[in-house]
Amino acid sequence: MTALLLAARALAGVPGLNLGNNNTVPWTIVFTLTLLTLIPAILLSMTPMVRLLVVFHFLRQALGTQTAPSNQVLLGLGLMMTWFLMQPVLVQVDQQAVEPFRQGQISGWDAIERGSGPPKAYMLRYAREKDLALFASASLASKPAQREDLPLRVVIPAYMLSELKAGFEIGAVLFLPFLLVDMVVASITTSIGMFQLPPVVISTPLKILLFVMVDGWNLLAGSLLKSF
Repeated sequence: MTALLLAARALAGVPGLNLGNNNTVPWTIVFTLTLLTLIPAILLSMTPMVRLLVVFHFLRQALGTQTAPSNQVLLGLGLMMTWFLMQPVLVQVDQQAVEPFRQGQISGWDAIERGSGPPKAYMLRYAREKDLALFASASLASKPAQREDLPLRVVIPAYMLSELKAGFEIGAVLFLPFLLVDMVVASITTSIGMFQLPPVVISTPLKILLFVMVDGWNLLAGSLLKSF
């Protein structure tokens, strides 16, 4: 959202692109082209995508499957879960900013300000005070009295750090049962003298079987959704 605001300011001097003008046709083209460029950055910085991808990475490493599921499959699952989690926020943005702007009721600046409200409130809900204080002390001369007064340049990186921490916590807990299987298999194979056969050859099918038997994907998806 901050990047959108900067792009809008850069384009404010172009003829026919006046932020105070309610002519929606030029602005629709500007926002569409800008969003297409910034969609990857927005997904990774302002949505639960970071946490989901970190957890999926830990799961694949714990299973020892290396490339299964593939990156495309995990990315697709992460996108669908992100859309599911962010749908209430997107509905608020559409009601507060997009629809009034389409109808010509508000200007471009008002649409930007209103549209940044719901994502900011969402990120503040999950951003830790410690991370907010870190970036606030680094970029602001004086800390605002309320969290809601913090600018997006403080909220977004603080939210990303908080999501990374949450993702690593979930991934570490997820890793422990599979690590236990690896240790048990390694102890058994070593005790019976199976030095020619790597323990991972035996433990990987066992871990996959265990994960399938407990319906691991359903449990993982449900736990991730409940964590928000």
